[in-house]
Amino acid sequence: MTFEIVVNLCDNLHLFIYTIIQNDIINIIFNKGCIPMNEQKDISLKPLDIDTIYSQWSKTYNKEGKPDWSHIFPYYHDEIIFQDSIQKIVGIVPFKKMCARLTKRCRSLHMQILNVTKNENIIMFEWIMTMKFRIFPSTPMYGGSRLTLHENGQIIEQRDYYDLWGDIANGVPIYRRFYRWFMRVFFG
Repeated sequence: MTFEIVVNLCDNLHLFIYTIIQNDIINIIFNKGCIPMNEQKDISLKPLDIDTIYSQWSKTYNKEGKPDWSHIFPYYHDEIIFQDSIQKIVGIVPFKKMCARLTKRCRSLHMQILNVTKNENIIMFEWIMTMKFRIFPSTPMYGGSRLTLHENGQIIEQRDYYDLWGDIANGVPIYRRFYRWFMRVFFG
């Protein structure tokens, strides 16, 4: 009986050591040195600062075609929390799906970044986003974004602020007059 226990212990120890070695090799290969993916920066990315926001986010949108977010997705943490006037999204996969839906809805999308400021781990920027939908004329939306940076430098939270109804109403002639009248009468 003692022999069986020793054999079982040896087999279990062998499996345990094999698992540790295998996991370390997998971590080294896939996580670049056993550091969890969200705890490291991609060394090919420029640090997120005012200049990076101007240069990278301006490349995302163009006047003639569909937006392309692929070059800024690496700046987003896997556990990104995105929120705007109509939705709250948690996680990089749902965030990418949201971007794909916006691309599908718009004929073209352009963003002009007006001002950017950074204070410690918070970046704020003001923008004008002009969207052209399938039926309606181009519609500018005026807004701002607050980016909160994780300790690893990636964006862990993005909150977009804009007047969804007012900016869209300006592009619809009959509705525009009603909306402005309603806002003036009931909200001053």
